[in-house]
Amino acid sequence: MKKTKDIRIGIIGTSFREDVTHELEKRCVATLLAHGVSKNHITIVRVPGAMEVPLIVKKMTKQKKYDALITFGAIVKGKTYHFEQIANECSRGCAAVSLQYEIPVIFEVLAVYSLADAMERATRKIENKGVEAAETALSMISLISKL
Repeated sequence: MKKTKDIRIGIIGTSFREDVTHELEKRCVATLLAHGVSKNHITIVRVPGAMEVPLIVKKMTKQKKYDALITFGAIVKGKTYHFEQIANECSRGCAAVSLQYEIPVIFEVLAVYSLADAMERATRKIENKGVEAAETALSMISLISKL
């Protein structure tokens, strides 16, 4: 099994709703560091919005440098069907890459009904989605190494 200090994590976050993305990333990175992941083994990449996340997940996966990828962003429901289209395609694309390349893609692009809902999930102390993403990535890396 790979030592925690040798684990490489890629984080893909959206520039749109960057305040939410930043909060999620901040807590995720702090959790990874607390578990022993080296700071220089964490790569953060920014994409314009949620629809661009799956392509960059695939590009980063094909580099074969990462043990897991984590995605962050927020999609807030408006008055049109656009919310559903973006949320569905972003999650579908990330899942497809994960299955095709057999790499954990931890999906925390939050699909919410208000920006306040996203910010709550990004900043709360209990069930924080940034912390959960880091812990899930480490858990999946460990599990895969045992299989």
